[in-house]
Amino acid sequence: MTETSQLALRNPRTGEIDAQMPVTPVDAIHRLAASLRAAQADWARQTIEARCQRLDALADAMQARRAAFCKVLLADTGRWHETQIEVDGTIAAIRRWAAQAPQCLADDEPRQEAIPFIQTRQTWVPYPLLGVISPWNFPLMLTLIDAAPALAAGCSVIAKPSEVTPRFVPLLREALAEAGLEQVFALVIGAGATGQAVIEVSDTICFTGSVATGRKVGEACTRRFIPASLELGGKDPALVLSDADIEHAARAIAWAGFVNGGQSCMSIERVYVEAPVADRFIAALVAQANALQLAWPDPQQGQIGPIIAASQIAVVRRQLDDARARGARALTGGELVEHGGTWCPPTVLVDVDEDMLVMREETFATVLPVVVVADEAEAIARANGTEFGLSAAVFTQSPERAQRVARQLEGGGISINDASLTGMVQTAEKQSFKFSGMGGSRMGKASIRRFVRARALLINTGAASPWWFPAV
Repeated sequence: MTETSQLALRNPRTGEIDAQMPVTPVDAIHRLAASLRAAQADWARQTIEARCQRLDALADAMQARRAAFCKVLLADTGRWHETQIEVDGTIAAIRRWAAQAPQCLADDEPRQEAIPFIQTRQTWVPYPLLGVISPWNFPLMLTLIDAAPALAAGCSVIAKPSEVTPRFVPLLREALAEAGLEQVFALVIGAGATGQAVIEVSDTICFTGSVATGRKVGEACTRRFIPASLELGGKDPALVLSDADIEHAARAIAWAGFVNGGQSCMSIERVYVEAPVADRFIAALVAQANALQLAWPDPQQGQIGPIIAASQIAVVRRQLDDARARGARALTGGELVEHGGTWCPPTVLVDVDEDMLVMREETFATVLPVVVVADEAEAIARANGTEFGLSAAVFTQSPERAQRVARQLEGGGISINDASLTGMVQTAEKQSFKFSGMGGSRMGKASIRRFVRARALLINTGAASPWWFPAV
């Protein structure tokens, strides 16, 4: 791409191209990387407390621009309520890292080893340059969720937000400059070629996106011998057991399946309900779905925003058509609607089977397929019968049963008597199972260790080593 290349920006509420942004040329990315590396050496030499003060300054600068961030994210994503949560949650996450990071990466005190005259001391060395490639469903949060702890650890960062939702970039650049971070954090604009260039210049990569693209990113990183932290797709199940609080389960699952228009890797996308309570649960879930409204024409009214990425519209339509052709029934919704942009009304499907696309592929829309199962064992087996393993949910009023079932589910974060808590609670460590990703946890205090290499100092405290050659 040339320096004059422009990225067309589509407003998902109207379906119209209403803005453009200049694409960052590949040669400019290489120059940026060289500058970031040069600045990183001084940045890493600062104390971690000094770096965290800059993070607090970034949070302050973003807070001062809160209304502006919400406005541009609304234009890119079409949703209002989730945007408020995203902006506030991102600022809170930056402040949390500013408070926690000094304890997470403090050098250990010297430790006496079994050999009497040997001590060791653990130290940490930051990767010079982290590359972040983030998706379109939570553009701001998923750009900064990895960048903030990496900055605290002493890395420089180069980030490429999704080409679908980059309007926040100029505002974030302003906030970075105000916080004195512009020398160690750069944002670039573009699509696939830009992402490839970010991989080529980085020392470690954090990627959030689809399994197909994540596999390509992982392969590219392997060729360069650099680590990759991949957070990929999900097909999260919810298990409603016979002793569940049915109304509570229906409300929680409706929220987890429909919030952000169902456009989240941690959305509930499959529901397995034990037969004795199936009719009651399905009726309660349908009532919840029918109570929700499209956020149209006023984005601040209603709960369901549009399909954000134009590329997903055909995917969702194909999945719904396939389900209907194979015998599924929609008790609510079931058809996409047009209001300039494209919207998926809350959809509850029954009479579904595991061969349907809507049960096998990730669905970024407000679609909840419900399967009636005979017992707990069948629910667990069906829930685990997928290539994904991001997270899951279990509903039962028995704490013992909840623990037993949760420990058998193949996923990194299991919500009990709630759903999709992995997105709301970011302090517990979890990792992706199966094709849902690889690498260390991006949650919890240990997640900052992804951005440093461990270095041990092995100290002879003064005695002669018995394994040396004899003195001659």
